[in-house]
Amino acid sequence: MSEQFRLAELKDAERLQAILHEAYALIRELKLNWPAATADVAQVQENVEQNECYVLEADGRIVATITLSKADEVKAVTDLPFIKWFAVDPSEQGRGYGDKLLAWVETAIIRDRVGAPAVTLGTAEKHPWLLAMYKRRGYESIHSFDSGSGEGPMHLLRKIVNPNVYESMI
Repeated sequence: MSEQFRLAELKDAERLQAILHEAYALIRELKLNWPAATADVAQVQENVEQNECYVLEADGRIVATITLSKADEVKAVTDLPFIKWFAVDPSEQGRGYGDKLLAWVETAIIRDRVGAPAVTLGTAEKHPWLLAMYKRRGYESIHSFDSGSGEGPMHLLRKIVNPNVYESMI
């Protein structure tokens, strides 16, 4: 089996939208207002154009995606890079593709190319397993808030990917 990490292209938008729609079904059921959960193809194209959207291909087929945001979504809390729109094709889950893509982005992109000491992402406390999953992967909550929208507490999580650089900054 061949696997390849790469930047997404506009021609990938339909496949990415299908993965996001299927993978984020529970997000919609929980009534979490996450843009990736309801994104149409045009919004996925916009994400690909405005951010760094990465994919993992297995045997030439996209099986997972994650986005390194270029927006200032978390600048009020931290200057660290923020990742979002992380999804694995549900028919491919359990094969380690999500772990591989996330680990690759954390090291090859965030640590090695960007040079950041840590990375952030957001999740909802009311999701039954996401917060625990990220904590098992070394993420810690650095900020939580409740917008009052009914979504419940949201968490901004951080993972240190380069401890030497991180320690020199504090």
